[in-house]
Amino acid sequence: MVRWLFPRSIRARLTAVATLIAALVFTATTAITLTTVPENLRGVVHARVEVAVRRVASEARTGQLPPVLGTPARGHLLQVVSADGRVIAKSPGIPEGLRLTSLRPPKPETVYTVERTVYRSPDEPEAHYLIMALTAQTPHGPVIVCGAASLAEVDRALIWIYLLVFLGTPLVLVSVAGITWVAVGSALRPVERIRAEMAEITGQDLSRRVPVPDTGDEITDLARTTNDTLDRLERSAETQRRFVADASHELRSPLSALRAQLEVANAYPEETDWKLTGERALAAADRLTSIINELLMLARLDAGAVTERRVVDMAQVAQDQVRRREGSRAPIFPDLSAAAPVFGSPVQLDRLLTNLLDNATRHATARIDLKVAVEGVKVVVTVTDDGEGIPPQDRERVFERFTRLESARAKDKGGSGLGLPLSREIAAAHGGSLTVADHFPGARFVVILPLYGPP
Repeated sequence: MVRWLFPRSIRARLTAVATLIAALVFTATTAITLTTVPENLRGVVHARVEVAVRRVASEARTGQLPPVLGTPARGHLLQVVSADGRVIAKSPGIPEGLRLTSLRPPKPETVYTVERTVYRSPDEPEAHYLIMALTAQTPHGPVIVCGAASLAEVDRALIWIYLLVFLGTPLVLVSVAGITWVAVGSALRPVERIRAEMAEITGQDLSRRVPVPDTGDEITDLARTTNDTLDRLERSAETQRRFVADASHELRSPLSALRAQLEVANAYPEETDWKLTGERALAAADRLTSIINELLMLARLDAGAVTERRVVDMAQVAQDQVRRREGSRAPIFPDLSAAAPVFGSPVQLDRLLTNLLDNATRHATARIDLKVAVEGVKVVVTVTDDGEGIPPQDRERVFERFTRLESARAKDKGGSGLGLPLSREIAAAHGGSLTVADHFPGARFVVILPLYGPP
C-alpha cells in the first residue's frame, strides 16, 4: 500500500516532499496568522477608543464637559448621555437622534464593549463599529460616556488576509511543486544521459564513456567515477583477452611439439628411439603441467580465493630451497636471519621463492645470493644474480604475464613468462611487494612482507 501511495520516481518523490513541507509550513503560519492578527487589529482599535472614552469621562467628573466634544484621532465618535437618555455632549458628525448605545448603564468605572452595525446617514447607511460605554459620576448626576470607532479598515484588512491565505496558499503550493519538478528534472537530466550511455555499453565495446556535466556537483563526480571504472574494466578486459590469447599460444606450443613427436614415432615405430621419445614427451608434459599450475594459481589469486594460512618462517623456506638446489648450475650463497616469521600460505610463499631462484639460475653467471632479513616490522627477501641484468625500461615489463625478454628467450626456450608475474601476485596477496632494485652486475629482486608478531 505504501508503494502505491509513495511515488517511485525520485523526481516525483522530491516534488511531493517539498510540497508537503511547504504545506506544513503554510498551515502552521496560517493558523498563527488567523489566530493572532484579527485579535491584534481589534485590540489596537479597542485601545484607542478606550483612551478617548476615559478622557471624556475624566472631563465629565470635573464638570468641565463641553457640549461639543473634540474629534479624536482616527475619526472616533464620542457621545455623553444622561441617565434619562438626553444627549449632553457629542462629537461632530453624529446625526441627531442617533444613540451609540442601547446598553443598560454599565457599572461605574467598568467599560462595556460591543460590536454592531450602526446606521449613520444615507451616504453611509450601515457601518460596522466597535462601541464602548463607561458610567461616570458628575456634579449633576451619573452620565454614560460612549465611544465608537469604525471597523471598516479592520474588516478590509481581514478580507485581504483571508484572500491571501485561502487563495494564495494553493497558488504558492502549486508554484513550489512546479519549481521543484522543473529543478529536479534539470538536475537529473545528466543522470538520465549517463544511464542511457551505460545501457549502450557492452562487454564487446568498453571504449565508450559517459558524458561528464560541467556543473561541478555530485553528478559530475559520479560521471568521472563511472568513467574511471570503465577505464579499469576496459584495461582488465583487454588484459584478460591478451592473457587468454597468450595462454592459448603457450599451451599450443608444447602440445604441438608433443603431438609431432608422437605422430613421428607412430608413423615410424621401427626407427623410433622410444626411450628418447618418452623423455621428450615427459618433458613436454611437465612443461604443460607447470604452465597449467601457474595459470590456476594466478586465477585463484585474481579471484581473491582465500587459502589456508599459518605462520611461515621465510628463513626456513629459504634454507629448504638451498638444500634442494645443491649441485645446481649456479651455487647459492645464503645469508639468513635466525627467524623471519610471516603469516601466509606455505605453498604460495614457497612458490614465490622457487620462481625467483629459478629465474636467477637461468641468468646467473657464477653465483646467486639469497638473503632473508628482518628490518623493523618487515621481512625482506633478496635474490641477486650476477648475470646480464635487466634494463631499467624493462623492470616493470618482466612482471607482465607471458612477457619474456629477448635475453630470457635465448637462454631458456622452455619458459612461460608466468613466474615473475605470479611471484608479484603472491607478494601482493600477502600484503607485500616485489620489485627490481638497482644492482650491478646482474639483477636483484626484493620481496617485502609484513613481519608476524612484534619486531
